[in-house]
Amino acid sequence: MSVITAIPQLPARRVDGHKGNYGCVLIVGGSRGMIGAPALAANAALRAGAGLVRIAAPEPVQLAAASLAPCCTSYPIAADADGEGFAASASARLLDIASEHTAIAIGPGIGVSDAVGGLVVSLLEEINRPIVVDADALNNLANRHRWPDVHPKRLVLTPHPGEFARLTGLSTAQVQADRVNLARRFAADHDGLVLVLKGRGSVVTDGENWYVNGTGNPGMATGGSGDVLAGVIAALMGQGLAPFDAARLGTYVHGLAGDLAAQNLGQVSLIATDLIDYLPPAFASIS
Repeated sequence: MSVITAIPQLPARRVDGHKGNYGCVLIVGGSRGMIGAPALAANAALRAGAGLVRIAAPEPVQLAAASLAPCCTSYPIAADADGEGFAASASARLLDIASEHTAIAIGPGIGVSDAVGGLVVSLLEEINRPIVVDADALNNLANRHRWPDVHPKRLVLTPHPGEFARLTGLSTAQVQADRVNLARRFAADHDGLVLVLKGRGSVVTDGENWYVNGTGNPGMATGGSGDVLAGVIAALMGQGLAPFDAARLGTYVHGLAGDLAAQNLGQVSLIATDLIDYLPPAFASIS
């Protein structure tokens, strides 16, 4: 086991490159009352270099989510009877769509219910692509009696301390008291999936190696910040980075964007869309 200090780089873009060379990312999320989350992830994925980004959202919220991400295309997906979120029957359509993409992010604004929990498990079992599992997708997993039968090395889980506490059955205080060791043990126990335990000094680990991020500031403690990170990591995987590398670079650049934003805007007024706006200078500064 070893601590990693270096961050990877994206390869230089080809002179004759086109959008198909830089990944096609799918964001699966959204529900009534959480329309902005998948749009934040989608816009962040574009700013992180993805050639194409698409949103799959329940039909009642799809148009609103699409209006917040005009450079993306979107799919209306079957909703539950109340029109709140995805129907349990949506898995077949989502699996068909996912096969056309190079990386997936599941969870921003997806909501928590029995139907969505079963949907998340089904998608993780069947999608053979790199996947970021974020937000309520994690909370749905925490509510299941079993983890899905998946290939963990293609997964990146991005819990904040509260979500990680729910996944492990620990208290948030216990998580915060031993962040590195608990994160490493969890990733190792789940066959080397990549875990990003968010917070001050975000821990990125595959169970064998780990990285503690040094960028970021308290101004980033704002709703939607995690959705932005999910989109960034998905975009980097879509461009060919391995999950552990994408998670390290994504976490670093996400925090750096927050630091650049705070320098100009201050920490108090910083919001998630500012992080997206400052991704370009963040990437430019490390290229």
